[in-house]
Amino acid sequence: MTMKIGNAPCSWGVEFADDPRNPSWARVLDECKAAGYDGIETGPIGFMPEDPTLLGDALASRGLDLIGGVVFRPFHDPAKWDELKDAATRTCKSLLAHGAKHLVLIDSISPRRASTAGRPIEAEQMNKAEWDGFIARFLEISRMGSEEFGLTVSLHPHAAGFMDFEDEIERLLAAIDAKYLKLCLDTGHAQYAGFDPVSFMKRHRNRLSYVHFKDIDPAVRADVVANRTDFYKACAQGIFCNLGKGMTDFRAVRQLLLDMDYDGWCTVEQDCDPAGPTSPVDDARANRNYLGSIGF
Repeated sequence: MTMKIGNAPCSWGVEFADDPRNPSWARVLDECKAAGYDGIETGPIGFMPEDPTLLGDALASRGLDLIGGVVFRPFHDPAKWDELKDAATRTCKSLLAHGAKHLVLIDSISPRRASTAGRPIEAEQMNKAEWDGFIARFLEISRMGSEEFGLTVSLHPHAAGFMDFEDEIERLLAAIDAKYLKLCLDTGHAQYAGFDPVSFMKRHRNRLSYVHFKDIDPAVRADVVANRTDFYKACAQGIFCNLGKGMTDFRAVRQLLLDMDYDGWCTVEQDCDPAGPTSPVDDARANRNYLGSIGF
C-alpha cells in the first residue's frame, strides 16, 4: 500500500482562474515542490496551462505528478449548465493529457446557502424539481468523466453549497450508481458541516476513491457559524488552520486508510485568502512536515 501526498492551488488562495490576486501558476508549482509534495491538482480550469506540452514540461522539470482536477461549479443552477459542462469537458481533456486520474465534482457556493454553512437544521432545501435536475447534472458529468475519459469521478461535499451536510451526501450517493460516481471526502468540510469524517469514510470505505486533507479551527468555526459568516470571509478569518492544529484527528484518518489498504493520493487543501497575511508556502511546508511526523 502506498499513500502519496499532494497539494492544490487553493492552498495558495486560487479559487477562481481569473482572480487578479492569484499567484502565477509557475510559482504555485515551484512552491508546491519546495514544500515537499509529489503532486498537485490543476485548480480551476484556466489557471494552469491547457497546452499539454507547456504544462507537461513544467510538471516534469519539477518532478511533480498531476493528480486530478476539480469542477467547482453551480450544479444547483440550471442556467449555468453550459458553463459547467464546458469547464468539466476542458478539465477532463487536461487530466487525460497528463495521465491524471481524479475528476472531483463540487457544487459551488449558493447565496441561498451561504449564511447557513455549519447549520444543517436551518439550511434551505431544494424542491423536488430542483433536486431532480441537480442529480441529473451530476450524473451526466459523472458518466462523461468515467465513460468518455476513463477518469475516476468523485463527489466532494463543500460548505455553503447544496451538497454540504451528511444527509444530503447520503441522498446523492444513493441516487447515482457507484460505477459512475465515487466519494472524495474532505476532512475539513465534513467538520465544518458538523459530522465526523472518519466515521463517514468508514461507512463508505468501498466508495472512497480520494481524500482531501483540511483542518478546522474550532474557535473560528464557532464564531463564523454563530455569525452566519460568508464562506470566503471565514477563509480570510482562518477557519482552515494548519493540519494538526484543529478538529481533525489525522492519526485516526491514517489508521483508517491503512485498515482499508488505501492506495492513492491524499491531497492537502488549505483554502485561504490569496491576499492573506500568512505565506502559503510556509503553511504548505508545515502541513507536509506534520503529516510526515504522524507517518504519512
